Amino acid sequence: MSDFMQFLLSGITVGATYALAGLGFTIIYNASHVINFAQGEFMMIGGMATVSLLAAGVPLPLAIVLAMALAVAVGIALEKFAVEPAGKAEVVTLIIITIGASLTLRGLAQVVWDKKFHALAPFSGDTPIQFLGAAILPQSLWVMGVSLVVVVALGWFFNRTLLGKAMLATAFNGGAAQLVGINVKFMLMLSFALSALLGAVAGILIAPIAPTSYDVGLMMGLKGFVAAVLGGLGNGLGAVVGGLVLGVAETMTAGYVSSSYKDAVAFVLIFLILFFLPNGLFGKRGTERV
Repeated sequence: MSDFMQFLLSGITVGATYALAGLGFTIIYNASHVINFAQGEFMMIGGMATVSLLAAGVPLPLAIVLAMALAVAVGIALEKFAVEPAGKAEVVTLIIITIGASLTLRGLAQVVWDKKFHALAPFSGDTPIQFLGAAILPQSLWVMGVSLVVVVALGWFFNRTLLGKAMLATAFNGGAAQLVGINVKFMLMLSFALSALLGAVAGILIAPIAPTSYDVGLMMGLKGFVAAVLGGLGNGLGAVVGGLVLGVAETMTAGYVSSSYKDAVAFVLIFLILFFLPNGLFGKRGTERV
C-alpha cells in the first residue's frame, strides 16, 4: 500500500506539470487551430533562465518573475514574427513553423547556456513529509499547489473576465468575434503569451525535482501534447485530466514494471487514444474543428 501511494503521489506531481503543458497546447489550439510544438521550449526557458539568474545572484522570487517574463516575450515574438506573417497558411504549414521555432530555440539555448543538466534548489527544503506511508517532498506540494491555483485562475479568467470571454469567442468563431469588435490578432498574441507563461511555470516548478537542460523541452513538450490529445484536443479540463493520467501511468509503469519503459507510456497512450478514442476522453469539440 505504501509503495502504491508513493507511486501515485509521484505521478500526480509529474502529471501536474504535463497538465500545465497540455493547457498551453489547448489555449493556442483553440485560438488558432495550431498545434504549437514549441511549447516544451517555453518550459525549458523557464527552468534554464531561473537557474542562470540565480547563479548571477538574483533572488529566487525575482529570478522566477524574470524567467516567466522572458518566456512570455519569446512566446509573443514567436507569434508576431513566425505565425502571424504566415497569415492564412494551411494548418500543416503553421505546425511546421512551430517545429522550426522549437529547433531554433533549442539551438539558441545551447549557445546561450550550455549542454549540462542543472537543478534548482527546492523552494522550501528537501525534508520528506510522511503521508499514508509515502514520503512527499515539499517541492511536490509546490508543484501540486501552484498547478491547482493556475487551473482555478484560468477557469476564473475565461469565465469571469471580459478578456477571457473574448478569447473564448475568438476560439469559437473568429470571424464572428471580429465582426463584434474583438481584435482577433491580439487574442492570438495573448494566447501565445499565456501558453508561454504556463510553460515557464511548469518548467520552474519541476526543475528542483527533474534537472533541466537545453533539450529538456523536447520530451516535456511531447508529453504535454499527449496530455492534450488524451483529454480531447481543445478541452481544457481534458488536458488537466490527461496530464494527471499520463503522470500516474508513467510512475506506475516505472514502479511495477521497469523505469526503462517509463517514456514509452506516452507513445502507447497516444496510439490507444487515436485508435479507440480519437476524440479523447472528454468529447469531440477539438476534432470537429480540424
